Amino acid sequence: MLLRLARHRDLQITVLAGLLLLAGWLIETFAAEGRSPLVWVLYGGCYLVAGTEVLRNSIRLALKLQFDIDLLMIIAAVGAAAVGHPEEGGLLLFLFSLGHALEHYALGQARKAIEALGKLSPPTARRRRDGREEIVPVEALVPGDLVSVQPGERLPVDGAVTEGESEVDQSPITGESRPVAKSIGSEVFAGTVNGDGGLVVEVRTLASETLMSRMIRLVEEAQEQRSPSQRLAERFTRVFVPIVLLFVTGMIFLPPIVGWLDWSESFLRAMTVLVGASPCALAISTPAAVLAGIGQAARNGVLVKGGIHLEELGTIRAIAFDKTGTLTEGEPQVVSVHPIEGTEEDSLLAVAAAVESHSPHPLAKAVIRAAEKRSLDVPAASDPQVRQGRGLEATVAGERVRVGSLKLFDGASGPRASTAIEQQAAAVESSAQTVMVVAHGDRFLGVIGLADRPREGVREVLDTLRRMRIEHLVMLTGDNRAVAESIAAEIGVTEIEASLLPEDKIKAVRAMLERFGRTAMVGDGVNDAPALAAATVGIAMGSKGTDVALEAADLALMSDDLTRLPFAIGLSRATRMLILQNVIISMGVVCLLIPLGILGMTTVAWAVVLHEGSTVVVALNALRLLRYRLRT
Repeated sequence: MLLRLARHRDLQITVLAGLLLLAGWLIETFAAEGRSPLVWVLYGGCYLVAGTEVLRNSIRLALKLQFDIDLLMIIAAVGAAAVGHPEEGGLLLFLFSLGHALEHYALGQARKAIEALGKLSPPTARRRRDGREEIVPVEALVPGDLVSVQPGERLPVDGAVTEGESEVDQSPITGESRPVAKSIGSEVFAGTVNGDGGLVVEVRTLASETLMSRMIRLVEEAQEQRSPSQRLAERFTRVFVPIVLLFVTGMIFLPPIVGWLDWSESFLRAMTVLVGASPCALAISTPAAVLAGIGQAARNGVLVKGGIHLEELGTIRAIAFDKTGTLTEGEPQVVSVHPIEGTEEDSLLAVAAAVESHSPHPLAKAVIRAAEKRSLDVPAASDPQVRQGRGLEATVAGERVRVGSLKLFDGASGPRASTAIEQQAAAVESSAQTVMVVAHGDRFLGVIGLADRPREGVREVLDTLRRMRIEHLVMLTGDNRAVAESIAAEIGVTEIEASLLPEDKIKAVRAMLERFGRTAMVGDGVNDAPALAAATVGIAMGSKGTDVALEAADLALMSDDLTRLPFAIGLSRATRMLILQNVIISMGVVCLLIPLGILGMTTVAWAVVLHEGSTVVVALNALRLLRYRLRT
């Protein structure tokens, strides 16, 4: 740690000032001639080394009629020398410089958590073209290029796996502790670490638009914003510093004029008050905590666009969730297969998949995925024809196979649905599933039920939120109430708003703001963007979320990982609590030193030690956020 600190220019200045101060004090204390010219030179050198930068900043601000904490320090140091205590002025500047050095070190540690993100994505990639591989800069890759990734390498691009199987460590993006299995079709991200298997990845985005690049941009923008606590502290400081200067001026002149104290004692006490009243620790208390909080969030798969949003997240009392793509996977899945007597499940699914292989419809893709998952032998289908709004038919094994809703089987161009099929379809629909009827020639094979399934672990996430005293968890959806109630029963939301248009979602969020107070909105689609903007805090799903939703949101959960939401709320609350601790520490020391200084019960030296000590404590306290973990 000392070696790392030694590289900091601020610390080098502090060490030099400290050596000059120590040398001057030793000579003055143990040399026979006492405070010789050499001692004054050494003390002067300490003033010059430790105070030049502080003086320059103070003059620059004073010319704009702005008075900051640095000005108080310079006046106090000069005042101490003026009354014959240059060693105390030097100690003040030395400790003030040390406090600044440690403050910058603390902030630097927080920033490193963010800057480290930029070093995760490799600068080059192994592009595969015309049967050959070549090393190229990632900036040269375009969507459609194929990139080879060897075992143990970091992935250079966002894309989809086209060859190979492996497990990928996605912790830099999502904060997940376990590697995620990847196979053909799986989505992968730049900056993640490949496991033991080789992969070939098709590039989906430019290097400047990868998920990691967007994370870095958003976090860099967040550093420039001021949180509410930080703005309040800055406004307080701008008012407080001039008041302190006026009060100290009164302390210098009033007691000697009325005969309470002599000039020397009055001036010394005024300088002590000047040191004690300087709110240095207050100035650093909020920005250090906010920066550490933003850095820890980014390291754990949560992007926060500014300190204001980090603080506000911890105050929310209700959360509105979009259903499709947020609480659910966002794509239909085969959830039930109901063959007619004499037909096997696999046979029904294989024939349906043969016909649906000619359709780009999401329901068709769900059937194909289900057949692949069961490793079924899907027969070939030819001469496909779309029956608009009703389904699809094609020739399989010499006969026409029809797959679609009950509307397709009205008897106009094929077999009419039997009573058994209609009853089975009605039963499937009553379970909030989409019905797909399959007929091979004139014989019905059965019914397939499809639905959008809840995300894995979403119920546990909502249970955790309730344990965190967020009791109002509302699902917003454009689906009908039957579908919404079916999902709600599985995941445990407290309320449902169904059949909503995009403009209705804004009204629902505004109604929640009126009923419950501060409300967050979580969504991923273009139609969620207005509601995200209307909420106290808008939270977007980071990987599959649309650009519009990401722009409107205040936070983003990377890789669409809802488990990061309780973490983000817990981190926000920890940040708010730590800011409060820092304010109490900083202002507590100020409130202690001012009366002690007025009554002459402490010296400038002790005021300096306590004052600068509180600044160091506050800076180091903020770094605790870099170790934050959600308590389960």
